[in-house]
Formats: sequence, C-alpha cells, structure tokens
Amino acid sequence: MRYSSSPFAGLPVVVKNLLILNVIIYLVKVSGLGDFGGTSMDTWFGLHYFSSPLFRPWQLVTHMFMHGGFGHLFLNMLGLFMLAPPLEYKWGSQRFLTFYMVTGIGAALFYSGVHVFEYQNLLQHVSAEDLATVMREGPGLWASGSNYSDVDLGRINALFNIPMVGASGAIYGVLLAFGMTFPNTELILFPIPIPIKAKYFVLLLGAFSIFSTIRANPGDNVAHLAHLGGMLVGYILIRLWRGRGGNNQFGWDR
Repeated sequence: MRYSSSPFAGLPVVVKNLLILNVIIYLVKVSGLGDFGGTSMDTWFGLHYFSSPLFRPWQLVTHMFMHGGFGHLFLNMLGLFMLAPPLEYKWGSQRFLTFYMVTGIGAALFYSGVHVFEYQNLLQHVSAEDLATVMREGPGLWASGSNYSDVDLGRINALFNIPMVGASGAIYGVLLAFGMTFPNTELILFPIPIPIKAKYFVLLLGAFSIFSTIRANPGDNVAHLAHLGGMLVGYILIRLWRGRGGNNQFGWDR
C-alpha cells in the first residue's frame, strides 16, 4: 500500500492550484524578479482606484494573487485550505472557480465603487493644482499621505497610490458560502478553544467588518470594504444558483 506525503494530497484541483499559484507569485514578488522597469509588482498588479493614473483593468483580477506580506498570504491561504475543499467537492471544480473569481472581482468593484463617493466628496475640498501634484508625484508617497499636511490631500494620495492587494474578498466569499452550505459544522477560532457553528462564525466576521468599516481607523490598512463586498456578492450568487437549481445544493443545509 502506498501513502502520499504531499501536503496537497486529497485537495481538489482548483483549491490546490490556487494555493500553489498564490505562493509562487508571492515568492516572485519578494525576490524582486517580478519588478518591471523599476516598478514593483504591487504597482502593476495591485488594485488602484479607477481615477488613478496607475489603474489598469487587469488589476481587478490580478490583485487577488498579490499579498502584502507573509502573514497576509498565510491567513488567506489557510482560509482557502480549510474551507474551500468541501465546497469544491460539493459544487464541482468549474462552479467553485467561477464563484471564487466572481466574488473576488465583485469585492474589488464594491470596494472601488464605495470609494467613488468618497473621492467625489474629497474633490470639493482640494484645488486642481494640489490634485495634479498628487497625481504627478505618484507612488513615491505611499506612506498613507503622511507627507501632506492637508488630510484630504493625504486621503486622495492614498486612494491614488496605495494599491489594494490580496485574496481576502474571495476568501470572505468562500467563508460565507461555507456558512450557508454547512451552517452547523463546528469551527474553532484560534486561539479560543471553543467550537462555534459556521453560521455564527460568518455572522461574527461580517459584523466585525461592518464595525471596522464604520469606525474607519486611519491606521487600519485592512480593506474591510472588500471583505463585505466578497460576502455580499457571494450571497447574491448563491441565491441565484439556488433559485435556478431548484434544490438546496447552494443554500442553507438543514
């Protein structure tokens, strides 16, 4: 009898390849091999605000495979590793990949869409000359606008020049889907050794993301709006699938 020692043994094909792809891209990034013409991979492939001169349409997809650091990568991939396989086995690889990509892109659109309103409000408080300065100086001022004495200019600088990276929007979509599909499965939130049902875990994380978005701590660099967007798009997509399927495959299990 032969046993596989591979850490990917038993993983469905899409989850396995997403894990491998994210790790490879992270290694390319930290090695510097992915920098083009002196421009970092984050600038090329992280998601910038639509009005930023650094925005490119492909960033709506590529931002999902970029991560800010090892901890960011580890937490997202851990969520994918723990929660996604049961969904892919139940739905099939093609439908799971569709769900993952749609929730990731949907989260990015939700995140950027909300910032459209913020940007329009900020424009009322800055001059055209100051706005041109922010756009001209570009990503050299990535320190959250700390080089600007004007708070509004600093925020515009952050919108234009600090990209959103990571698969968190898609991962929160996966989390929502897991909670809807396997609501009574018990999870343990490390380091608290108390099991909690998946449906309550989803509600807790959703509430935390809403609270964090409303609180808007200036020092918080987590894209909570993308988390909410991933969950919202995931919920809509599952409800659509459930309505078409005429069964409970994509909804709440009993």
